[in-house]
Amino acid sequence: MSRYRGPRLKKIKRLGALPGLTSKVPGLPPDRQNRKKNNKKFQYPEYRRRLEEKQKLRFHYGLTERQLLNYVRLAGKAKGSTGQVLLQLLEMRLDNIIFRLGMASTIPGARQLVNHRHILVNGCLVDIPSYRCKPRDIITTKDAQKTRALMQNSLASSSQKKKKLPEHLTLHASQYKGLVKQIINRRRVGLKIEELRVVEYYSRQT
Repeated sequence: MSRYRGPRLKKIKRLGALPGLTSKVPGLPPDRQNRKKNNKKFQYPEYRRRLEEKQKLRFHYGLTERQLLNYVRLAGKAKGSTGQVLLQLLEMRLDNIIFRLGMASTIPGARQLVNHRHILVNGCLVDIPSYRCKPRDIITTKDAQKTRALMQNSLASSSQKKKKLPEHLTLHASQYKGLVKQIINRRRVGLKIEELRVVEYYSRQT
């Protein structure tokens, strides 16, 4: 299945806030509003809840189904909780790091910067959005005026919205430079997600 390029508002109305996909925050969809009013104890089927958590992860980080499955398999082979390792792998992607630094307003926007060869990691050009960043990696931009102008708008928008920078990152906005200090802590993940349900959803495929 290819990467989603359809209406973003449709997805966040269905799944809730997905800051990596869009900054818009919708209310509850009509079906959920009615069920919440009519029956406070209503519970969705377990499969649907697992599916929705998986979809949240996929659309927030902008992954294809195959990519997400590969990440789940990789997390399952690592030491520690599979769910937490999965989130750490996704959070350390280059496109997500750029987004969390505030250099791009969304993850698709960050991916476009990487694909168009505007991003340097430790002084070397990297054009692979899925590149896995490591502690002490330095993220910078090319000196091109157009690149700096794009990032300046995103950084100004992040500042106005008073977005808090995650503890594992450091930003030098005036130099258009970011530093990855350490692997992200589970509590600092930028998405409200029940990762265990995602692992359960894929349990038969891994």
